[in-house]
Amino acid sequence: MSSRHPAPRRLAAIDLGSNSFHLLVANQVGGDLQVVAKQGEKVQLAAGLDDDDILDEAAMERALACLERFAPYLSDLDAGDVRIVGTNALRAAHNRQTLIDRAEALIGHPIEIIAGREEARLIYLGAAHALAEVHGRRLIVDIGGGSTEFIIGERFEPLALESLHMGCVAYTQRFFHDGTITERRFRDAELAALSELANIRRPYQALGWQDPVGSSGTIKAIAAVQAAYGDGPEDIVTRQGLMALRRRLVKCKRLDKVNMTGLKSDRARVFPAGVAILCATFEAFDLERMRYSDGALRDGVLYDLLGRNTAEDSRASALLTLRRRFDVDMRQASNVRTTAEHLCAHVADVWPLSQEQRQFLFWAAELHEIGLAISHSQFHRHGAYLLENSDLAGFSRPEQQSLAFLVRAHRRKFPGKELDALPSASRSTYARLARLLRLAVALNHSRPEAPVLDARLEADGETLYVYLDQASDQPLLMADLDQEARYQRNAGFSLVIDA
Repeated sequence: MSSRHPAPRRLAAIDLGSNSFHLLVANQVGGDLQVVAKQGEKVQLAAGLDDDDILDEAAMERALACLERFAPYLSDLDAGDVRIVGTNALRAAHNRQTLIDRAEALIGHPIEIIAGREEARLIYLGAAHALAEVHGRRLIVDIGGGSTEFIIGERFEPLALESLHMGCVAYTQRFFHDGTITERRFRDAELAALSELANIRRPYQALGWQDPVGSSGTIKAIAAVQAAYGDGPEDIVTRQGLMALRRRLVKCKRLDKVNMTGLKSDRARVFPAGVAILCATFEAFDLERMRYSDGALRDGVLYDLLGRNTAEDSRASALLTLRRRFDVDMRQASNVRTTAEHLCAHVADVWPLSQEQRQFLFWAAELHEIGLAISHSQFHRHGAYLLENSDLAGFSRPEQQSLAFLVRAHRRKFPGKELDALPSASRSTYARLARLLRLAVALNHSRPEAPVLDARLEADGETLYVYLDQASDQPLLMADLDQEARYQRNAGFSLVIDA
């Protein structure tokens, strides 16, 4: 008699980096990940950006060809088990949406652009899980194609996060654009990196660390080349070995002559710029050595995905901090959330919403008054601005935009322009979420001691019907709901108040 075990949950992450695209597929085994597939390709997206930060067609074609090869790994996975994130090159590209639309049509999953500090947080999460336990603080350095992330943390908790505008592809274009390597150009690249590092050098040194770690392919390649020439072990970069490598690169004189033992040919062209950035990092932080860790952004994305919609969800922690910082009325926030949950359950059969979509409604309910910390006048606009422009751990830029939209939409005129700015695939859902939030806010307008739960809601297509008990005893509430019906009618929605 054979026993049957349920298949493990399978997760996938894709990191759309400025230099390379990486795919990681893993099974969840308890609280850990068991790698199933790992792929990486040099796409050099950042090399396709012109002076106006427009991605050229050749770079887009390279990106799409790579994603087409990654696509089969995602075909049988649920939407909630896949996360695809874009970093510096896509943050910078003004025409990124053109590539995103084409890529999403190809792979069937959404692509999120993450902010620099969120990228740093995810890198730290990936590196921390890959490292053996070390007591004390770590400095994690990740040199990418368009940016370099610096994180200080302890165990799995980052204490300082920064993303600086320097990367091996960007610096290759800036300092070695014609393929020539000279001592002067190398030093110019180092000085530019030192200038970027000047902003974080003192606070980082004051915070301190015991364990410097590099997590990028650039640092892995530097350690490999250094070891091949007998200048140190293969998993540690030393200052002495780094300086010897620097001298060898200057002697090469040209990028197309960079051909070193241990260095893959597809990395050779951007290798000197990466070495210059690491030299500047060693100089700024007075480092003597740095060990290499395999954990990187893609690993962090998967571990973060494991914690989503659980007690470990970093997004919930970030929003709780925000509510406390801006002194949100917790009772009113809780009342509006509870009413929103009540209304949401009433229309669940007609308006099916995923757990993630409902979560955004509930978060918006808890945050809808955050703008009062700035001014009562137009506080829904102020709240939306705070949410869209804050550094919120765990959130991608599109997620922050969506949450900001809900807070912006919770009162007064329905914001059609802001709705149209959301991705077309999510507009209908977020219009529904906004309508539910508006009703929850209106029902609790008098700021009652307990949440309002005596309203019933029905949906017939896009028409909502509100039924109230003892409506004649609540003239102010009826006036609020009549006004809300007019706001929704003006936006093209139907809301019927049946008392």
